[in-house]
Amino acid sequence: MKACRPGRRSRDQGGQSSVLIIGFAAVLAMLIAVVVDSSAAYLQRQGLDTLADGAALCGADLGATGVEVYQGGVPGQTLELTPDRARAAVAGYLRDAGAYERYPGLSFAVRVEGDRVLVHLSAPLELPLSAPGSPARTTVGADGSAVVGVDGARD
Repeated sequence: MKACRPGRRSRDQGGQSSVLIIGFAAVLAMLIAVVVDSSAAYLQRQGLDTLADGAALCGADLGATGVEVYQGGVPGQTLELTPDRARAAVAGYLRDAGAYERYPGLSFAVRVEGDRVLVHLSAPLELPLSAPGSPARTTVGADGSAVVGVDGARD
């Protein structure tokens, strides 16, 4: 029987470390893609959140009175929140804010529940990097709400 001598290799193992390095580099590249894509989705959602809140406030404001109460005050008659006026106010707000240019493919939905206006915005997002198996395009959404009402007279 032949004795094994330390220091002598029976076969060449020179390429094993390069396979390991390539594997780690691939995992690192996928991790970077996930972080970059997640950051892009988060930033778009933050922008849509701001737009949804502003649109809901405008929808509650103009949907109840037909005029801007923040600049002209509340009219004497009772506030009447209508879905059609709220929807038109939200559409006008998004148009005036340049939302359609900033978020191509933006869509919105408006619901009126009692004295509350609920706005849902969604827009497609093209991901900057894509990991294998992940979609190249996804949709990001945000919700906003506002309540309209008249408080009692204050001294």
